[in-house]
Amino acid sequence: MVDAYKDAVARLSPELYRRFVTALEVGKWPDGSPLEPHQREHVMQAVIAYGELNLPREERIGYIDKGHKAGDVCDEEPLKWSE
Repeated sequence: MVDAYKDAVARLSPELYRRFVTALEVGKWPDGSPLEPHQREHVMQAVIAYGELNLPREERIGYIDKGHKAGDVCDEEPLKWSE
């Protein structure tokens, strides 16, 4: 991930993060205008990156509790930042 993008995502307020999540859930912005496909892609990337930088694992979007998975080892791989 490019440092400027990573820094911008790290500075997002929790309120803006929640607005992004809501926009993804309902498919429109708070003013009612539709979330365009290119906007959806960028907002989704920002939400995922924000979670990685600011939230505990169990509060991140897409978290799956693997605590009850059969066996002793989970198949978890860390998120890799790309440039």
